[in-house]
Amino acid sequence: MSESKDFLRVIVEEDLKKGKYKEIVTRFPPEPNGFPHIGHAKSICINFGIARDYNGHCNLRMDDTNPTTEDTKYVEALKDAVQWLGFKWDKDIYYTSDYFPKIYEYAIKLIKMGKAYVDSINEEQMREFRGTVTEPGKRSEFANRSIEENLDLFERMKKGEFKDGEHVLRAKIDMSAANMKMRDPLLYRIRHAHHFRTENEWCIYPMYDFAHCLSDYIEGISHSICTLEFENNRDIYDWVLDTLELEPPRPYQHEFARLGINYTVMSKRKLLELVQGNYVNGWDDPRMPTIAGYKRRGYTPESILNFCDQIGIAKANSMVDVSQLEFCIRDDLNKKVPRVMCVLDPLKVTIENYEGEEEIDAPYYPHDVPKEGSRVVPFSKVVYIERDDFNENPPKGFYRLTPEQPVRLRHGYIISCKEVIKDETGKITELIAQYYPNSKSGSDTSDIKVKSAIQWVSEKHAKKIEVRLYDRLYKNEAPEGLEDLNPNSLSIIKDALIEPAVISDKVDERFQFERQGYFYADPIDYTDENPVFNKIVGLKDSWAKKNIVERTHSSTVEVNYSVESAHHSISTKVKKEIVHGEAQALTQEQQNLFDKYTKEYRLNSEVSNILVRDEQLTSFYEETLKELNSPVSIANIVANEVAKELKQENELKFTSKQIAQLVKMVDEELISSKIAKQVFEEMTQTGENPEQIVEAKGLIQISDPAVILPIIDEVIAKNPDNVEKYRAGNQKLFGFFVGQVLKATEGKANPKVVNELVTKQLKA
Repeated sequence: MSESKDFLRVIVEEDLKKGKYKEIVTRFPPEPNGFPHIGHAKSICINFGIARDYNGHCNLRMDDTNPTTEDTKYVEALKDAVQWLGFKWDKDIYYTSDYFPKIYEYAIKLIKMGKAYVDSINEEQMREFRGTVTEPGKRSEFANRSIEENLDLFERMKKGEFKDGEHVLRAKIDMSAANMKMRDPLLYRIRHAHHFRTENEWCIYPMYDFAHCLSDYIEGISHSICTLEFENNRDIYDWVLDTLELEPPRPYQHEFARLGINYTVMSKRKLLELVQGNYVNGWDDPRMPTIAGYKRRGYTPESILNFCDQIGIAKANSMVDVSQLEFCIRDDLNKKVPRVMCVLDPLKVTIENYEGEEEIDAPYYPHDVPKEGSRVVPFSKVVYIERDDFNENPPKGFYRLTPEQPVRLRHGYIISCKEVIKDETGKITELIAQYYPNSKSGSDTSDIKVKSAIQWVSEKHAKKIEVRLYDRLYKNEAPEGLEDLNPNSLSIIKDALIEPAVISDKVDERFQFERQGYFYADPIDYTDENPVFNKIVGLKDSWAKKNIVERTHSSTVEVNYSVESAHHSISTKVKKEIVHGEAQALTQEQQNLFDKYTKEYRLNSEVSNILVRDEQLTSFYEETLKELNSPVSIANIVANEVAKELKQENELKFTSKQIAQLVKMVDEELISSKIAKQVFEEMTQTGENPEQIVEAKGLIQISDPAVILPIIDEVIAKNPDNVEKYRAGNQKLFGFFVGQVLKATEGKANPKVVNELVTKQLKA
């Protein structure tokens, strides 16, 4: 068995080896009450992927047990998401409502077994009788109803004789169970509401915990894979199937960590609030984390699939940086989309010594992209450049057009500025320039030296387009509510100018607008008369890098690269010019390193990308590896902390050997990752060895359970309400308890030991 397999595939392989199942059957069972989001994409990849890998099949099932929130439009959105990602479900789509008669029969069976009863207390009493994490609950008086009375009442509930909430059907399990979900959970409730499929046939609907396991069994599911929030529900899942003594084989539930991404919310309730409150323009708004939103923004299925593959499948919840998703779409588009010129903030340039017009042949793809194609770019006396590409009083290191510094028009001629024209407010309205006839790209015989090439469009031939610039929907890394919305998440430019071939040739739907980023022709609003482009993701600007200012919020590595003239093979001399914002493909040497790091060392693609593009980082990483064979841990600290320090300092105060010592201390759990960051900061200031810093400051990690347990018990004792909420199913509070323990130990407690002990104590 390969060590690289995730724990779910390990379980599947063990079950196959034991002969537990003849075929692997999984299911993707969303509730059709909202559009699927990026978290659903992960679940889709897992369920359909496992079925594919083991020659089984995956069912697409709509969990339509709540008629008040579900709709056919959500069904269609879910179907579209699965298909767009490239997966196929087995046979027809399944619906839990198809099994309502059978599920009802199973409920009758439980009543006849004395394992279910009709309860008639109100919600407030039900909460009161449930008990707490420290006190057992108690059953209502109605739990003593006879089997005959329960059967009669349940039948009358089905016939619609009672109002909503007047009665419920409950399982009779254990009102003192440590898992509070097992304290006589609800099986059915009354809902007089129109169902989008069964219409008004039913007025009682099964609860998720009852319907889900039975639907899995009816469909012959082998592995019921869900997120960690349903971990406590597994006991109900097993109880229902075991109590009914169903003929084997039966399914078993397995949980994986749900996807969390910073600057993003994935609560359906919060997403619905955004849509209904008109904070966004529908479920497919390109700022939404829905699959429909990513699709409309211009993301590709390949980029989403690659992202899901990179983040892997874990047992513990964690937060993924949104920059990793942005890296995946950049990485995918960089290899396939045409490069074109677009000016978002036009500045007029009149070339006083040029007359007439001409056509310049320009390639769509750089030499490293395995595609061919070119277009004609019209050139004339009046062109527009990006306003940012001219600076009247340039700071040091500005390589674009200035009054003293010429620049090349991409694929065209070198120009220099002769005069700056301003309006009465002092705003620059026009530049008067001259061009050098012998400087045309590909056949340059001039002696003019330039360091930069900028994009431009011809005034006479350019097409006006609308550009929608999207930024992150939330301004805070861990958004809570509407107050965290980013007011600048959408900017619309009505008068951007683009070269004509983009509109007329229709060579692609996605383009790299040089220096601006990647853009997508909006699939709904785009017309030839009114072209609309959505910004998918930005590029890094070389000048912004020097100023440590980002054009976008993305943290993907910034790259400048020099490209030769498109027709350098016929040029008498080769000049290298920076094409601002152009994403550089890896050299063969870098690609070899990238493959080695990702495949042999199993590094994250983003980390590998950062390391191989910077010679200093590559060298530092390789030197550190010679000291300690811990490629992943070393790569993470080099690509992040060391890289930041190199940007700010010319000379590092620490050595690769010291970084190896620091990583070793973390690997051996002598210090925590949090403490390691403190130690690293001290190393950047003093250059001291990490062992000396740890010893002097008393930072050795606490791993002894005898020391940690009393602290955990104290935290639990001080927070009884949170303990109750956690045991009732609020798994998010687990992080609260761990955090309190780490805080009490000033970060010295071993997080791994703390996690294990907190889990144990909360279940006690």
